[in-house]
Amino acid sequence: MTSLGRRNFLRAGTAAGAGLALTPVVGGSASAASGDAPGLLVSGRPELTHGVQSGDATASSAIVWGRADRPGRLVVEYGTRPDLRDAKSVRGPLLTPDTDLTGRVRLRGLPSGRRIHYRVRIEGERGAAGQALTGSLVTAPDAHTRADVRLLWSGDTVGQGWGINPDIGGMTIFEHMRRLSPDVFLNSGDTVYSDGPLAPSVTLPDGRVWRNLTTPEKSKVAETLAEYRGQFAYNLLDRNYRAFAAEVAQINQWDDHEVTNNWYPGEILEDARYTEKNVDVLAARAGQAFREWLPIGDDRIHRKLSYGRHLDVFVLDMRTYKDRNDDNRYADPRRGLLGDRQRRWLIEGLTHSRATWKVIAADLPLGLIVPDGSAAQEGVAQGDNGAPLGREIEFAEVLQTAQRRGVHGIVFLTADVHYTAAHHYDPSRAAFKNFDPFWEFVSGPLNAGAFGPNTLDGTFGPRAEFVHAPPRANTSPLEGFQHFGEVEIDGPSGEMTVRLRDGASAVLWSTTLRPGR
Repeated sequence: MTSLGRRNFLRAGTAAGAGLALTPVVGGSASAASGDAPGLLVSGRPELTHGVQSGDATASSAIVWGRADRPGRLVVEYGTRPDLRDAKSVRGPLLTPDTDLTGRVRLRGLPSGRRIHYRVRIEGERGAAGQALTGSLVTAPDAHTRADVRLLWSGDTVGQGWGINPDIGGMTIFEHMRRLSPDVFLNSGDTVYSDGPLAPSVTLPDGRVWRNLTTPEKSKVAETLAEYRGQFAYNLLDRNYRAFAAEVAQINQWDDHEVTNNWYPGEILEDARYTEKNVDVLAARAGQAFREWLPIGDDRIHRKLSYGRHLDVFVLDMRTYKDRNDDNRYADPRRGLLGDRQRRWLIEGLTHSRATWKVIAADLPLGLIVPDGSAAQEGVAQGDNGAPLGREIEFAEVLQTAQRRGVHGIVFLTADVHYTAAHHYDPSRAAFKNFDPFWEFVSGPLNAGAFGPNTLDGTFGPRAEFVHAPPRANTSPLEGFQHFGEVEIDGPSGEMTVRLRDGASAVLWSTTLRPGR
């Protein structure tokens, strides 16, 4: 997003758990929202408040998540039959206010490449349990299987003042994604907008009125732990989101808006909306809420997940180790977005991967210029079009080492800029020559303001093969320009077909990549 769009529109625009505090209101009427929100009233038996979710599925394990309305034990039954007549049961953690009454269980010993059905309930005192909720997920194929894989990706949810609008059925993009029956969903960051308060209504330039489901936690920028928790709880008020999360295993990474706009460690905010100015304090609270409310299997955000013979996904964390935002023209190789340990992890992971396709899941695009104000840079590029400088240096090292070690099949998937595009990188067009050609595919937003297009930096020789962006900044979801992407890998051939879709699932552009080319 441009500095104009991101900064200006953001500025314009409890102890027992955030979910229990949520009182959804639409246009000033609490009753109007009741059909779209999960049950939040405390009854005689413990209940699940925000549906069920799964994530980080491997060939033999997966995370299942739930949240209770009171302290209780998380219990999960699971099996390969939809009726669960073959079910095994695992008693998970005791859910307490310490984790906002959320909890997760790792299911182990699962068969690879199968749909796993599960049922979740909360056990209270003397074993009393409320209504169970069901879900399903698909485990990854084992490393030697040439299996078909369908992965969807996007990012940017409930941003720039555009929340859950019951007049249009909520966040319907999630229902369109669910209908494609993906094996896995990669959320490329900005999973919530903790710095984006919601007004009850917004009048569009053409006079139409957008109505938001609102909650106390979404009425201001998040600063407290309860307010950060409330950002994630809000998204799960949407029935489309809950239905999707109950059927599709997720891979989640974070970007900036989980904490605040364009943040980096050590930053002291000048934003008058915040009473807590220390970003490290805010990031610690946001990080706790992120791990509590999403089905993540590892405290470390950067991780690798494998899907059969053809696909390894390297999930990056471009926030935790990020250097300060400046003009991004330095020559210090010790600075960057990844940090030395993560950079080494990525290089060695790519080197040892035997997958046909090595997808680098980046929460910031590689070649697009993403400014932070008038002089600083938020992303990798800075627009000089010359030899690698600043944060480009560490990615030049990754790409050059991959070429030297004979690593092929690198593909970048990203979001962040609120439009969709396909970029082809080629050394014949680049200032930096020591790498093999590769693709970067951009998608989003899921339910947020649309922006773009941004300018490409020529250091790595990108060319925009396709762009779908709005005519003006911060167009609402009512005006279209919401997007998600699809990666479909053919098991026998290993061919990867990438489709860039709009919010109604229409294919805007596609290409098929062949192994070794």
